[in-house]
Amino acid sequence: MQLSYYLDRVSKYAGLLAAVLVVALSLLVAYDAMMRYLFSAGSIALQEVEWHLYDMVFLLGLSYALKHGKHVRVDIFFEHYSNDTKMVVQILSMLLLLLPFAALFTVDAYDMALQSYLQHEVSPDPGGLGARWFIKGMLVLSFVLLMVQALSEVLKAYHQLENRGVLWRVLGVVALLGGLVYAAWFNRMAFWVDPVFLMFALALFLLLGGFQVAFVFGGVALFFALISDEVGLHVLEMLPYRTYGIMGNVTLMAVPLFIFMGLILEKSKMAEALLHSMGKLFGPVRGGLAVSVVLVGAILAASTGIVGASVVMMSLIALPLMLKQGYSSSLASGSIAASGTLGQLIPPSIVLIVLGDQMHLSVGDLFKAAVVPGLLLILLYILYILGFAWLKRDAAPAIVSDDPYPVVLKEALKAIVPPLLLIGAVLGSIFAGIASPTESAAIGVLGGMALATYNRVMNFELLRYAAVETVKLTAMIFMILIGATAFSLVFNELGGGEMALHFFTGEIGDKWMFILIAMAVIFLLGFFIDFIEIAFVVVPILVPIVASFGIDPVWFAILIAMNLQASFLTPPFGFALFYLKGAAGDKVTTGAIYRGVIPFIALQMVALLIIVLFPDLIYLFGR
Repeated sequence: MQLSYYLDRVSKYAGLLAAVLVVALSLLVAYDAMMRYLFSAGSIALQEVEWHLYDMVFLLGLSYALKHGKHVRVDIFFEHYSNDTKMVVQILSMLLLLLPFAALFTVDAYDMALQSYLQHEVSPDPGGLGARWFIKGMLVLSFVLLMVQALSEVLKAYHQLENRGVLWRVLGVVALLGGLVYAAWFNRMAFWVDPVFLMFALALFLLLGGFQVAFVFGGVALFFALISDEVGLHVLEMLPYRTYGIMGNVTLMAVPLFIFMGLILEKSKMAEALLHSMGKLFGPVRGGLAVSVVLVGAILAASTGIVGASVVMMSLIALPLMLKQGYSSSLASGSIAASGTLGQLIPPSIVLIVLGDQMHLSVGDLFKAAVVPGLLLILLYILYILGFAWLKRDAAPAIVSDDPYPVVLKEALKAIVPPLLLIGAVLGSIFAGIASPTESAAIGVLGGMALATYNRVMNFELLRYAAVETVKLTAMIFMILIGATAFSLVFNELGGGEMALHFFTGEIGDKWMFILIAMAVIFLLGFFIDFIEIAFVVVPILVPIVASFGIDPVWFAILIAMNLQASFLTPPFGFALFYLKGAAGDKVTTGAIYRGVIPFIALQMVALLIIVLFPDLIYLFGR
């Protein structure tokens, strides 16, 4: 355990350095944007420094996120495991998935960095930075740190095991299975089932078993590269180069900046002020408190975009107030869960940024296209709440306030105007084409700091919390992207992409049937795995099929985003339901939550159908 302590400290300092770089990146991008737009003074070197900082944030954060358990897993069954079973899963995940994958990646990344050093590689752009080997070498360092932390996790898990015999028995079974697989490979036995299906089946089995998502994708890719003669390890030699391409993706730079902005706003007490003031504003109307929850959820979605944070915040603040005022527990929990997930769709949504990258679309175009569907959902939610309150008066009573209404209105405007100004500045600059999403996100970070200062909560601890959590979340997202890239490389080499294309264009041959099947698959997968995994693994398979049918990719991306939002709410595995129940505790039952969200899921399906039937609606704010 003493060795584990020292290994953890290495990851700790790497993570804290990355947190400092998050703040530096935000300030540098904001400075660069203002200098270019106000004074027409740009610098190629400065822009390359920005993406170097962005790379270092998530690369240094990989081991730090592992140390803090932020590399996500599907915990549907995992949370019910005994402590020994959880520790065995953790040890197997490190030994069989992460360490082999990271070791191979490190070797290939070292070759890439060494070649860059020997060739004295510099920036291809005039005025750019030299010593390009340095940032490529960061790939090697980050995966070495990841392996060091993996060793620490094995030591900690082994120390917590009460019955260590279980681990050795499981390892014996794994060794036996590995021997059988090796014997089958050595004798060149044919696969009984197409390896494409086996690859997906093994990944799904491990995901449901509770293994970390990113390591499942990377480990499964390595396994099938080893046992498939038509693939081989040489396919994964391209992975560091693919990862380096991700590192230079300016669009994805917006991800940590929007997360940082959202986390600052999460701690700025903005949600609490909005809920209290708007609750008083709409309270005199039956169902008014639930309507205010929907509107606050929309504002939080357009300012933070972090679904988990929005649901938890409103569960802690709004739910006790709604129950105290006599609201039906099902209506209260349903309105909170549904409005909290609006961040999946309403820009600046992380979902849309990731979809834009994976589908090779403009993030600005996706943000514009998502406005009408988002407003449509908000309208449907409000109409349902008002109708429900009119039919069942006791389920959503009016709240009488002693304060004069002009005073209530003034307080509400005081709480609403600052975040709306921030939203207008961030989204308005993107829609008008003035700034890129990355630049707008950096300006949004400064606006979030200003809003926290306005609410008198801005301090070092808030900034430290937001920066550290940004590192963890960003590293988790990008580790999944690296694992999914490896998975896709092997999957395509096995012919999976061509198989899917042939199936939909040849066997089915109907555009609408393809859309129906694709939406059904994404909806069902949304029960079990997060949108990030779906976007990085499933969406790239669908992109060439969308192009072959001539489907509008922006419209299709919006359908995916709306679909994923619905899956966030769907019992029994909707992630928003776990967030709500975890924050609410015993205040509401699981049955009440399920009854509450079902009408909102139906409304989401109605909104999805409207966008399917009237696709031009997404272009009301321009193409």
